[in-house]
Amino acid sequence: MHGPQPQPIELSPSAREGLEMILCRHSSPQQQVLRAKVVLCAAEGKNNGQIARELKVSIDTARLWRKRWRELEAIKLDDLEVRERLADGPRPGKPPTLTAEQVCQIVALGCEKPGDSRRPISQWSGREIAEEVVKRGIVERISARHARRLLKRGGCNPAVSATG
Repeated sequence: MHGPQPQPIELSPSAREGLEMILCRHSSPQQQVLRAKVVLCAAEGKNNGQIARELKVSIDTARLWRKRWRELEAIKLDDLEVRERLADGPRPGKPPTLTAEQVCQIVALGCEKPGDSRRPISQWSGREIAEEVVKRGIVERISARHARRLLKRGGCNPAVSATG
């Protein structure tokens, strides 16, 4: 074979059982199922290219989950369960500053009629909704653009909701 050989994975009986349970459970997220399959294939001695072809994923995906599993091998299963080992890693960038509750309050406000807030408008604009959110004390500050984006993502169309 050409190129460097991937690091082998040796599974303990309890780790193998945990991975197979993820495959059998109907409620398992499909991302975790795929990741479990990658690890099980790697434990069978398959290289990243073989895993990628068999599971119809990229070689980078096979390489990533082999590497992640190997990095966590030193941690006992009692301390870090199999499904936790297959969870998403932390995302880069700044963490969100709004809580889910604040987002829900902003979306609920966007679904109200502006007249209920004594606003002389027929539908919310980004600027108006941002001002009202700050006025009600939901957040200390928010840009008009971000407030409008939250409404759009939350499925609230102020133009439709405001008119009935």
